[in-house]
Amino acid sequence: AEMTHLQAGLSPETIEKARLELNENPDILHQDIQQVRDMIITRPDIGFLRTDDAFILRFLRARKFHQTEAFRLLAQYFQYRQLNLDMFKNFKADDPGIKRALTDGFPGVLENRDHCGRKILLLFAANWDQSRNSFIDILRAILLSLEVLIEDQELQINGFILIIDWSNFSFKQASKLTPSILKLAIEGLQDSFPARFGGVHFVNQPWYIHALYTLIKPFLKDKTRKRIFLHGNNLNSLHQLIHPECLPSEFGGTLPPYDMGTWARTLLGPDYSDENEYTHTSYNAMHVKHASSNLEREASPKPMKRSQSVVEPGTLKHEDQGESENTQPLLALD
Repeated sequence: AEMTHLQAGLSPETIEKARLELNENPDILHQDIQQVRDMIITRPDIGFLRTDDAFILRFLRARKFHQTEAFRLLAQYFQYRQLNLDMFKNFKADDPGIKRALTDGFPGVLENRDHCGRKILLLFAANWDQSRNSFIDILRAILLSLEVLIEDQELQINGFILIIDWSNFSFKQASKLTPSILKLAIEGLQDSFPARFGGVHFVNQPWYIHALYTLIKPFLKDKTRKRIFLHGNNLNSLHQLIHPECLPSEFGGTLPPYDMGTWARTLLGPDYSDENEYTHTSYNAMHVKHASSNLEREASPKPMKRSQSVVEPGTLKHEDQGESENTQPLLALD
C-alpha cells in the first residue's frame, strides 16, 4: 500500500508507459529512491534542500531509473541554484521580472497535451521586448513554469515539447543572445532540470538564428541534439511530429490563436489583474508602432550591413558565418 501513494492519480496507461519506457517498477520504487538518497553524502559541497520521496522520484523518471544518472541530475539541480543565487532569489510568479515575462507570454503553455500526453510550451521570440524583459527574467519564468508543471506526475512520465517561433525576430534582438546567456539556459534546462523534453522545434528561424544554433551545438548532448528540429517555414514537417489538432493557428493547427495571457492567468490567479492596463493587444500595437520601420529594414536582406555596425562587440558578426548561411536550406538537421 505504501507503494501506491507514490503513483497515486496516474492512469493505468501511464503506469504501463512508465514501466516500458522508464523502467519504473512499483515494487521497488522505495529502494530505488533510497539508493539515490544514500548518494547525497558523497556531495557535502551541495545543499540538497529537498530530499522527500516524491521529489527524488521525478529525477529517477527523468533519467529512466538509472540511479547514478538520477543522482547526478539531482546534484546539478541544486548546484545550478547555488551557483546562480540571484536567479532564484525571489523565485515566485509575482516577482516583478518573472511576472512581466509571464504576462508577455514567456512561456506560453497550451491547455491540451499532444497525442503522446506531452505538455506543449510555446515561445514567440518576436514578442521579446528587450526594454521590458531581460533574458534572465524570461529564463526564470520558464524555469518557474516547469517547476509548477513538473508537480504533475503524468508530465514527469510523458514530458514536454517546446516550440519556438522565430518569425519577425530581428537581428538586433538576436544580438542580445550571447553565448554565455545561452549556455546558462542550456545548463538550466538540459543539465539541471528533471524533465523529459520530447522535442524542441524551431519554426521560421532566420539565418542568424541558424548561425547561433551552430554556435551552441557543442554545449548540447547528443540526445538533446537529436531532439532539436529546425523546420524553417515547412509546417508539414512540424505536423508530422505534432498533430495539427494539438496546435494553435500560428503553427498551422486547428486550435484558435494562442492568447498570451493564458498561462500567466493560471499562475498568477487574481494577482494577474495588477497589470491589466497592459494587455497583450495594447502591447502589440505599441510594439509594432516602435518597430515597424525597423522590422521592414531588417526583413530585406540588402541593408542588413547597416545593423552590422551597431552590433555590440563580442556578439555574432555575420561575416564570420559566411554569406552562404543565407542560402542554406533550414530543414530538420539531425
